[in-house]
Amino acid sequence: MGEDQAETAVSTKPLNPRDLRVSDAEREHVVAVLEKAIGRGLIDLDEFTERTDTALAARTRGELNVVLADLPGLVHRDAVVPGTPPAAANFAGERLELKAHGSNLVRKGRWSVPGNLSVLNKYGNTTLDFTQAAVASPVVNIELSTKWGSVELIIPEQAAVDVNSVTEVKWGALNDRTNTNGHAGTPRYVVSGRVHGGSLTIRHPKRGLFG
Repeated sequence: MGEDQAETAVSTKPLNPRDLRVSDAEREHVVAVLEKAIGRGLIDLDEFTERTDTALAARTRGELNVVLADLPGLVHRDAVVPGTPPAAANFAGERLELKAHGSNLVRKGRWSVPGNLSVLNKYGNTTLDFTQAAVASPVVNIELSTKWGSVELIIPEQAAVDVNSVTEVKWGALNDRTNTNGHAGTPRYVVSGRVHGGSLTIRHPKRGLFG
C-alpha cells in the first residue's frame, strides 16, 4: 500500500516549466531573436556566437531562455538569471496598477513590468513604452479602462500584441501599426478592456530621423 502511494506521488508531481523539453522550432526562434539583438547593438558578434551555440544545444526551456534573460524586453519567467533574488522571480505573477486623473500617464525607459498591468486614466493620455523595460513574463496582460484620452503602447520589434479582448473603443480608433496581432512574439502583450473617447495605438519604436 505504501509503495502504491509513493508511485502515485511521483507520477502526479508537477513538472517545473524550466524542465520542459524544447523543439527545434523554439531553438530557431530564439536564434532569430538573437539576430535582432545583435542588429540593435545589444550584443556583439562574439556574444551572439556563444549564445547561439548555447541555444542550439539547449534541451530544456530553462537552458534555452537563459540566453535572453539579460536582454531588455526578453526576460522569461522561467529563465532566472543566476543570483536573482526570489522576489524578482516571483514578480512575473504580480499586478501593477497605474492610475491617473486629469493628467498624462507615462512610463518609459528602464521600468519593471510584471505579468499583469491595470491602467485607469480619465481625462489624460496614456503612453506605455516597453522598449527598454525589464519584463518579468513572456506574456503581459494589460487591462485598460480609460476615458477621454488616447492610449499609446510602444513594444520592441521582436514582441507581439493580442488585442482581441479589447471590448470597446468608443469615439476613437484602434491602430495596430506593428501588424503583430495574434502572431508569435516575445514578449506577448495581451490587451483587454475599454478605451472611451480616445484612440488606442500600438507601434514599434521610431527609427532614424523620420521614424
